[in-house]
Amino acid sequence: MNISESSAGLGTVLPLTSFENVLVFLFNVFLATAIIFFNASVFIAILMNRVLRNENRFMYMLSTCLSDIGSGVSYYYNGVMDVRDYYDSPTRTYYIALTFLGLSYMAILAAQSDRYHAVSAPLKYSQRMTRNRTLLVILIYWVYGFLIAAVNNLVPMGVAIRVTFLAAFVGNIFTVIIMIGLNVKLFFIAKFQLEREPPSEERDNKRASIYLIIIVAVCFLITWLPLFLHVIVCNFTRTSCYLFRNDGTDPLRILARLNGVITPLLYIRGCTPLRSTVMTKVWRMPCCKSKG
Repeated sequence: MNISESSAGLGTVLPLTSFENVLVFLFNVFLATAIIFFNASVFIAILMNRVLRNENRFMYMLSTCLSDIGSGVSYYYNGVMDVRDYYDSPTRTYYIALTFLGLSYMAILAAQSDRYHAVSAPLKYSQRMTRNRTLLVILIYWVYGFLIAAVNNLVPMGVAIRVTFLAAFVGNIFTVIIMIGLNVKLFFIAKFQLEREPPSEERDNKRASIYLIIIVAVCFLITWLPLFLHVIVCNFTRTSCYLFRNDGTDPLRILARLNGVITPLLYIRGCTPLRSTVMTKVWRMPCCKSKG
């Protein structure tokens, strides 16, 4: 299929004429629903718990969940429906769906840098990264993301393609430097520096937050790097990167969307106070209430 071709109608991602197509359709609906449900659960839990809101790392969680909720909502359209979210397609989302994905990416990068700063220089971190400055950082990359989307909608398609390619190329460099480099440093900090501190609840919380952000970053790399590398290779070789019917049938893009489910599950699993709030106040599970 040529890049300039687009879907004529708004049917399902594949014609529901075979059992395999029905499974693809149901999987995409389930994936979009799961992305929204788990991210909304974490988002609501943080808003309901004042203790969580007082920590900067949960502000980045809020940002990640909000962008992933937008990504999940948009996936009902570009993952379930028979549309092509490409530059010149009449059924495109005008970069809105891509912007939500990019915001999730930037939120995880910012959270990674924030945790490294907090652990490597705790005194300076407490002085520099106040609540207002943390919120300012989050606001800046949200404004930046939608500003890039607006610019891409105003420039010719050829310019938009080059801008997207450069953004993906630079993003990969930052991914390697920040996520891989800082993760290695954070691991050694958690292994050696924290062992010197006397046992305390604060040390355990610090260790848990480090391990959580490392695992989140590793899962992000596993789900996103195949797509990033694919896009870069296709742009360098000047060949079409869109070999599949649309996002809902492209395994690389489906793999990237899975990160929207994995990340909130890791947040719930790796953070005890967050898990408790989700279980008792958001999901209202009787078994957890009785234990609490």
